[in-house]
Amino acid sequence: MSEQSGIKFDHVSFQYYSQAEPTLRDINLTINAGEKVLIVGPSGSGKSTLGNLINGIIPHNYRGDLTGTVTVDGINVAQSSVFDLSLKVGTVLQNANDQFVGLTMAEDMAFGMENDDTPVPEMHQRVNQWADYLNLKDHLTQAPQSLSGGQKQRVAMGDVLIDEGDIMLFDEPLAALDPATGYQTIKLIDQLHSEFKMTVVIIEHRLEEVLTQSVDRLIVLNDGQIVANDTPDAILKSDVMQKLGLREPLYIEALKAANVDLNQVTHLDDVEQLAAPHLEQQLAKLATGDPKQPHAASQPLLSIQNLKFGFADQQPLFKDLNLTINQGDHLALVGQNGIGKSTLSKLITGFLTPNRGQISLNGQPLMNDSIKERADHIGYVMQDPDKMISQVLVKAEVGLGLKLRGVSDAEIESRVNAILKICGLYPYRNWPIAALSFGQKKRVTIASILILEPAVIILDEPTAGQDFRHYTEMMQFLTQLNRQGTTLITITHDMHLMLEYANRTVVLGNQGILADTNPVAVLSDTDLCQQADLRPTSLYQLATRFNLNPQTFTDLVIESELGGASHE
Repeated sequence: MSEQSGIKFDHVSFQYYSQAEPTLRDINLTINAGEKVLIVGPSGSGKSTLGNLINGIIPHNYRGDLTGTVTVDGINVAQSSVFDLSLKVGTVLQNANDQFVGLTMAEDMAFGMENDDTPVPEMHQRVNQWADYLNLKDHLTQAPQSLSGGQKQRVAMGDVLIDEGDIMLFDEPLAALDPATGYQTIKLIDQLHSEFKMTVVIIEHRLEEVLTQSVDRLIVLNDGQIVANDTPDAILKSDVMQKLGLREPLYIEALKAANVDLNQVTHLDDVEQLAAPHLEQQLAKLATGDPKQPHAASQPLLSIQNLKFGFADQQPLFKDLNLTINQGDHLALVGQNGIGKSTLSKLITGFLTPNRGQISLNGQPLMNDSIKERADHIGYVMQDPDKMISQVLVKAEVGLGLKLRGVSDAEIESRVNAILKICGLYPYRNWPIAALSFGQKKRVTIASILILEPAVIILDEPTAGQDFRHYTEMMQFLTQLNRQGTTLITITHDMHLMLEYANRTVVLGNQGILADTNPVAVLSDTDLCQQADLRPTSLYQLATRFNLNPQTFTDLVIESELGGASHE
């Protein structure tokens, strides 16, 4: 590893040509060689822009006004090239599919070496070496797109590790991964950092998951400026995360609910080691209450009977699946990557046709209804926002459904403005969608469905790429709709979301349903979690450490967080 393989920002500001204000403002930052840092901040705070200055995408691909100097491994980024910087900085994108170019995994990993005119024997040797290290050797002849989410993530890592650069940049690496796979990814990143002494930069909203492994520094951005730069322990003890509306780890919510003085806590960044005077007694006092019972939804709305479906030449995903979703349910649909959660949604909405079985809404069969006819009653927000967007401007995209239904221009404008305010997008109403971040695009697609007021809304990973403030605003609005009778089906890897907002969880497994119960019961069942690639939250870890009932403890902490209980 080069002695200079650090990163330095010296009075760096950057403004995209398409925007009226700078995205980054006078950034001064040094990331030392061999450090592992985590960068967090609200959506639009400049995190991705900062990352794109490290790998040279800015200023070489995305144009704008750049002042100051960015130096990577002793090289001035503005005076280098993306190609030269790619040999120093390996970037793993949020959506691994976006960086695949080969027809097979082996071809994909070898692509960069082919461009470098690397001798064929060396290419084979390095591909095999990294495939073995990443536990991918059995998949070398498979198309990268055919792999599971975690495998795709490791292929993307292999694509950049093979160049043997000193710096690794991860942009939202957990966004599309189930909890167990996300945990394995963070462990693998930590292993790479430890074994190869790499400089590692992680940009991620899911702070709790990243902190399952040690991080040298936490860097907090807001409005294009660094507002905190310290150890995770120090920043978690401050109020900066709360002030910016960023999500703190769940166990910190528990400590606050138990009136624990965070300044008295040691190892606050590690739920397995944290300690404080009288901690056990305070947590035990919190766990003595009686949680409120969730609202019961009993009127059947959406019925799935004897459903069978499988893709050609593959094992069936579903075999005699039966599920009734009730009016007013907020149902979380969870399970490992590739188990069929999104496929089930596409069967409900008509994008796919089952091999056998019946799907009914309010007792009326849907099998003969077109996608458009189903869309009048069932809204579907896809995981990838780019697959839903067809208009140039934000307000045009959100109002498109109303326009196609013949609603007057005046009413469209009024309803679009109202929904954009709820979704935190009103300031961007006249923006081109191409200028938005991934999280902002996601909110545009959610707004375009919410505005149509369907009876059932299916949301596929609605909070992926969202900061906690926008996540909370969105989920509170959806909860309002839910209380007014709109039935919600949320496909999610976010266990925090499931615990806070869902009244019911369906866990999918091989060919069917593993469990259908309340969210806390799911995450208190370690065997079920292991089977479904879920992972108990830090509340479960904290409860078991101090011999508390995990279900009662989790219920009371979540209730307290939502303002439903007070504890002295």
